[in-house]
Amino acid sequence: MRKLGLIGGMSWVSTGTYYTHINQIVQARKDRRSSAPLLIESLDFSRLYAMESDQDWENAAGILTDSAKRLEQAGAEALIIGANSMHRVYDRICDAVEVPIFHIADCVGERMKADGITNSALIGSSNVMTESFFRERLVAHGIDLAPPNLENLEQLDRIIYEELMIGKVTRDAERQLKTMITVKEQEGIESIVLACTELEQIVDVDANVLPIYDSTRIHAEKAAEWLLASD
Repeated sequence: MRKLGLIGGMSWVSTGTYYTHINQIVQARKDRRSSAPLLIESLDFSRLYAMESDQDWENAAGILTDSAKRLEQAGAEALIIGANSMHRVYDRICDAVEVPIFHIADCVGERMKADGITNSALIGSSNVMTESFFRERLVAHGIDLAPPNLENLEQLDRIIYEELMIGKVTRDAERQLKTMITVKEQEGIESIVLACTELEQIVDVDANVLPIYDSTRIHAEKAAEWLLASD
């Protein structure tokens, strides 16, 4: 198998999810003793938390670019960034390395297109839901995205940043996400994109009122497929 680099730590919770998903796929496809050859750099999320100003994002781009370079120098033949929001600086990181980087929104868009999905709603952190860097990638795959519900933004950011990213899972958060998804179904939306790497902790991805496209799981599946492609 080839060697993959994962820029993680955003949060440590979702980095563990990536590691688990990738290795479960490798084990299922090869044998029970197999594990994925990964290089993981877990960044200090306190340096990347609550990006607001252009300078904040400039600093974030520098931190992730340096990480990508280190992973490439250590032998990674491709990279993934284990955070939806940090794909805002994806182009800067790509320009700094020679190896491919799998964009999380492209992985989701490709899967949805293959499934014939043309209508969806994003649920994630406020910058992913409202800014163009993620939405435009999905639209390019033929996905018509519902406008974000502004009333949910503060609620989602609180759940994501104050609870899920520190490993806290509550029944109240589960109920709130279930309500949001149910409302989308009532509005005629045909699918949901979970555009936050921690949200699968409180959303039933496999059995819900709408088809759920979990960006973390799909991204990890793409990574595992790439690892196994040369085998």
